[in-house]
Amino acid sequence: MPVYDYYCEANGRTVEISHPVATELSIWGQVCYVAGIPLGDTDPGAPVRRVFTRAPGTLVRTGNAQLRNMGFTKLVKRDHGVYENVTASEGEKRYMVQGDDDSLPHLQRKIRD
Repeated sequence: MPVYDYYCEANGRTVEISHPVATELSIWGQVCYVAGIPLGDTDPGAPVRRVFTRAPGTLVRTGNAQLRNMGFTKLVKRDHGVYENVTASEGEKRYMVQGDDDSLPHLQRKIRD
Protein backbone atom coordinates (compact mmCIF):
# COMPACT_ATOMS: atom_id res chain seq x y z
CA MET A 1 0.00 0.00 0.00
CA PRO A 2 1.44 3.44 -0.87
CA VAL A 3 2.56 5.89 1.80
CA TYR A 4 1.48 9.54 1.53
CA ASP A 5 2.63 12.66 3.36
CA TYR A 6 -0.04 15.29 4.02
CA TYR A 7 0.83 18.85 5.03
CA CYS A 8 -1.55 21.12 6.95
CA GLU A 9 -0.67 24.79 6.62
CA ALA A 10 -2.95 25.71 9.56
CA ASN A 11 -0.72 23.90 12.07
CA GLY A 12 2.49 23.35 10.06
CA ARG A 13 2.38 19.58 10.57
CA THR A 14 3.15 16.85 8.07
CA VAL A 15 1.56 13.46 8.70
CA GLU A 16 2.63 10.22 7.03
CA ILE A 17 -0.26 7.89 6.17
CA SER A 18 -0.53 4.57 4.39
CA HIS A 19 -3.84 4.11 2.57
CA PRO A 20 -5.28 2.73 -0.68
CA VAL A 21 -4.73 4.72 -3.88
CA ALA A 22 -8.47 5.36 -4.26
CA THR A 23 -8.65 7.17 -0.89
CA GLU A 24 -8.54 10.96 -1.23
CA LEU A 25 -7.94 13.14 1.82
CA SER A 26 -8.45 16.90 1.64
CA ILE A 27 -9.04 18.16 5.20
CA TRP A 28 -7.26 17.84 8.54
CA GLY A 29 -10.10 15.87 10.15
CA GLN A 30 -9.83 13.14 7.50
CA VAL A 31 -6.05 12.93 7.91
CA CYS A 32 -6.35 12.61 11.69
CA TYR A 33 -9.03 9.94 11.40
CA VAL A 34 -7.08 7.80 8.92
CA ALA A 35 -3.79 8.29 10.81
CA GLY A 36 -5.42 7.64 14.18
CA ILE A 37 -4.08 10.82 15.74
CA PRO A 38 -5.90 13.48 17.80
CA LEU A 39 -7.18 16.63 16.06
CA GLY A 40 -5.53 18.92 18.57
CA ASP A 41 -6.46 22.61 18.37
CA THR A 42 -6.59 22.61 14.55
CA ASP A 43 -9.93 23.13 12.79
CA PRO A 44 -11.02 19.71 11.40
CA GLY A 45 -12.00 21.47 8.14
CA ALA A 46 -8.52 22.93 7.59
CA PRO A 47 -7.26 22.03 4.11
CA VAL A 48 -4.33 19.65 3.65
CA ARG A 49 -2.26 18.86 0.61
CA ARG A 50 -0.35 15.76 -0.34
CA VAL A 51 3.32 16.68 -0.49
CA PHE A 52 5.08 13.38 -1.12
CA THR A 53 4.14 9.92 -2.27
CA ARG A 54 6.15 6.73 -2.28
CA ALA A 55 5.20 3.15 -2.97
CA PRO A 56 6.50 0.29 -0.86
CA GLY A 57 8.96 -1.93 -2.58
CA THR A 58 11.74 -4.36 -2.21
CA LEU A 59 15.02 -4.51 -4.03
CA VAL A 60 16.07 -7.92 -5.24
CA ARG A 61 19.19 -8.43 -7.26
CA THR A 62 18.29 -10.36 -10.38
CA GLY A 63 20.76 -11.74 -12.87
CA ASN A 64 20.36 -11.68 -16.62
CA ALA A 65 19.56 -15.42 -16.77
CA GLN A 66 16.78 -14.97 -14.20
CA LEU A 67 15.36 -12.01 -16.15
CA ARG A 68 15.42 -14.11 -19.35
CA ASN A 69 13.66 -17.00 -17.60
CA MET A 70 10.95 -14.63 -16.34
CA GLY A 71 10.35 -13.38 -19.89
CA PHE A 72 12.12 -10.02 -19.63
CA THR A 73 14.39 -8.47 -22.23
CA LYS A 74 17.31 -6.35 -21.01
CA LEU A 75 19.09 -4.14 -23.52
CA VAL A 76 22.42 -2.43 -22.76
CA LYS A 77 23.55 0.45 -24.97
CA ARG A 78 26.91 -0.33 -26.53
CA ASP A 79 27.24 2.30 -29.28
CA HIS A 80 25.14 4.84 -31.16
CA GLY A 81 22.16 2.81 -32.36
CA VAL A 82 23.58 -0.48 -31.05
CA TYR A 83 22.18 -2.34 -28.03
CA GLU A 84 23.30 -5.66 -26.61
CA ASN A 85 20.46 -8.00 -25.70
CA VAL A 86 22.06 -9.50 -22.57
CA THR A 87 18.98 -11.71 -22.07
CA ALA A 88 18.94 -13.06 -25.63
CA SER A 89 17.27 -16.43 -25.84
CA GLU A 90 17.74 -19.10 -28.48
CA GLY A 91 17.14 -17.73 -31.96
CA GLU A 92 17.57 -14.07 -30.97
CA LYS A 93 20.48 -11.96 -32.12
CA ARG A 94 22.83 -10.77 -29.39
CA TYR A 95 23.05 -7.21 -30.78
CA MET A 96 20.14 -5.03 -31.81
CA VAL A 97 21.14 -2.54 -34.49
CA GLN A 98 19.10 0.51 -35.47
CA GLY A 99 17.40 -0.07 -38.82
CA ASP A 100 17.89 -3.87 -38.78
CA ASP A 101 14.47 -5.38 -38.05
CA ASP A 102 15.95 -8.90 -37.95
CA SER A 103 17.95 -7.93 -34.86
CA LEU A 104 14.87 -7.01 -32.79
CA PRO A 105 14.10 -9.25 -29.78
CA HIS A 106 11.31 -11.81 -30.26
CA LEU A 107 8.82 -10.04 -27.99
CA GLN A 108 5.85 -11.82 -29.57
CA ARG A 109 7.20 -15.07 -28.08
CA LYS A 110 7.58 -13.55 -24.61
CA ILE A 111 4.37 -11.53 -24.34
CA ARG A 112 1.19 -13.48 -23.77
CA ASP A 113 -2.39 -12.32 -23.34
